[in-house]
Amino acid sequence: MHVVAVLALDGVVAFDLATPIEVFNRTRLADGSTAYEVRVCAAAAEVDAGAFVLKAPWGLDALESADTILLPGCADPTVPVPEEVLDRLRAAARRGTRIASICAGAFVLAATGLLDGARATTHWVAAGLLADRHPEIEVDPGVLYVDNGQFLTSAGAAAGLDLCLHLIRRDYGSAVAADAARLSVMPLERDGGQAQFIVHERPPAPRGSTMEPLLAWLEEAAARDLTLDEIAAHAGMSTRTLNRRFREQTGTTPLQWLHRARIRRAQHLLETTAHPVDRIGGQVGFGSPTAFRERFKRIVGTSPHAYRHAFRSAGLPQG
Repeated sequence: MHVVAVLALDGVVAFDLATPIEVFNRTRLADGSTAYEVRVCAAAAEVDAGAFVLKAPWGLDALESADTILLPGCADPTVPVPEEVLDRLRAAARRGTRIASICAGAFVLAATGLLDGARATTHWVAAGLLADRHPEIEVDPGVLYVDNGQFLTSAGAAAGLDLCLHLIRRDYGSAVAADAARLSVMPLERDGGQAQFIVHERPPAPRGSTMEPLLAWLEEAAARDLTLDEIAAHAGMSTRTLNRRFREQTGTTPLQWLHRARIRRAQHLLETTAHPVDRIGGQVGFGSPTAFRERFKRIVGTSPHAYRHAFRSAGLPQG
């Protein structure tokens, strides 16, 4: 039986903590036997989990006999990790123990130095902070998880489930992992990375700025095949002046802003209609299906078909 130690630190996120416990405890082998023994451990007798206080049945000694150590995320990833915890994790790594993190748990793993020189991920909101605090790590904010062999990291809490299913497949094969995925009402492997979940808000313009009327017009005219010259003419400016003022007030260029507006509309249509993908590309203003697919994947991180499969409203046919 594979032993998984789930390490809980003060401020642990309850969902991150519960995910591996539930997934691994429910996993069964072909003969019905239990695949994993899960041990929740902590450095202290009680752990503050926000909405409740956790009394972990195991201490840090549980790390010594674990085959895998799971590091759930904490609400504040900037809180220093106790040195004893870091020493125990480094010792486990020297023994060859597999160590994986969920969401902001990557900050704990990063603090050990075990990710130095390697690629890793965390929740996209915290990716910049992880990169700033640990420049020796190659932080990839666009993926659901990264498998470096002995050390693995995952994105947000839901991506922790993707990681757990990946670990089960590594340990026991696809058939066992597929059964675990069905119990979790989850595909064994999701298309695309976490880029598809990032909210691409419309770049704001200061209230009362000269760009507000132009932005309103661009929203209405986004489905047209607009050129920079046409946008500049409507604004009554040269293209050079338009680009400069637009970037000053929105942080981006008119055409980049327009592309993102079109993609936001395309996402809405993919989620709420059964229109063919190529038709949607034309509806939102792209001149060719190829241009639409390329731009969609560049911004969203997955294809329009894969996005629709993941996010379409219930009852709509596959488009």
